[in-house]
Amino acid sequence: MGLFSKAETFEFKVAGMDCGGCERKVMIALTGITGVKKVEASASEGSVVVKAKGVDSQTISDAINGVGFTVQ
Repeated sequence: MGLFSKAETFEFKVAGMDCGGCERKVMIALTGITGVKKVEASASEGSVVVKAKGVDSQTISDAINGVGFTVQ
């Protein structure tokens, strides 16, 4: 990746989120990753959208799984 590469958008279907507290838990875990710029988690849609630069999808997926949810 070059110095001026753009942020990428990653979308995940996530099982196990059922409330605002779950959304916050995922958002806190992901915003702690260097390079993550924005996180939108929706329990009602079972989705997480991440805008990041210099981060791969496996790192994001591992962080979501690490806080007790399942990336599908």
